[in-house]
Amino acid sequence: MITVTVELGERSYDVLVGEGARHELAAVLPPRSRRAAVVTQAGIGVEVDSGAEQATFLIGEGEQAKSLATVEDLCRQWSQWGLTRDDVVVAVGGGVVTDTTGFAAAVYHRGVRVVHVATTLLAQVDAAIGGKTGVNLPEGKNLIGAFWQPSAVLCDTEVLKTLPRREYLSGCGEMAKYHFLTGDDLAALATDERVARCVAIKAAVVAEDEHESGRRAILNYGHTLAHALETAGRYDLRHGEAVGIGLVFAAQLAQRLGRVDADRVREHRAVVGSYDLPTSLPPGSDTAQLVELMQRDKKAISGLTFVLDGRHGVEVVPGIDPDDVAAALRDLQGGHA
Repeated sequence: MITVTVELGERSYDVLVGEGARHELAAVLPPRSRRAAVVTQAGIGVEVDSGAEQATFLIGEGEQAKSLATVEDLCRQWSQWGLTRDDVVVAVGGGVVTDTTGFAAAVYHRGVRVVHVATTLLAQVDAAIGGKTGVNLPEGKNLIGAFWQPSAVLCDTEVLKTLPRREYLSGCGEMAKYHFLTGDDLAALATDERVARCVAIKAAVVAEDEHESGRRAILNYGHTLAHALETAGRYDLRHGEAVGIGLVFAAQLAQRLGRVDADRVREHRAVVGSYDLPTSLPPGSDTAQLVELMQRDKKAISGLTFVLDGRHGVEVVPGIDPDDVAAALRDLQGGHA
């Protein structure tokens, strides 16, 4: 088992990575936890034993489950069951489960402790780490949320073997992102080491900027277009697939702005493509709609704002001309699958 610590002072916590990590749940449960509310989805099928009195609460499938209605349902069910602030919530699943459950835990009784048992690659390398929780609105992804750090995270790489190929590849979109944040050759590592390295990269950024007031925004590299594609609701894309497209788009936009050269764009295409992820927009994409949706992004404080590569590495760049964004989107259409 590999242990990575997210250093946040008295709120620091460990992330355990390895085969069978889910069986460590009882050992990482916060002290004095009398009850454990286990939140999962019907199709996940991963059993956990908290060592405490526990009950299972199911939420719906897909992004539509990341809603305020789901949060209300969970909180009402917890109240009826008698969950208190001294108890714990255990999220068992992928990013939809950890994001939604984490937010519900943050607001129930103004905060109840939560442990994440991440069952997808996407959750293990990204969604379950760092304390960002949230749900969606029709107007955009994760527009309602809170920072609520877990007490522990368990990344059981054994369960990754049961994932459908497309679900596994969705997590690879976030792995591809880490290539460009560090320059590490993640492909050279074994699975456990690769997951742990991604966790360590994110943990270091979170420790430096917990509430995304500065540097932490670089973890959204590739996500501005990705979230727009997902919000549009007309494209058959998993989150990691959308992130892969978003990474290549960000490189093309950076080239158009003179921040990187064509070789760097080709490198983005090569890395994203090496994970069998798409590198171009879906056919028939509505570029005007995508630009409008990107203007609603959480980072868009001063005009269109993107995380872009450049001479000083990946950084937040505000105030980008919409015409440049539209042109970069057109560059991404067709011929680059």
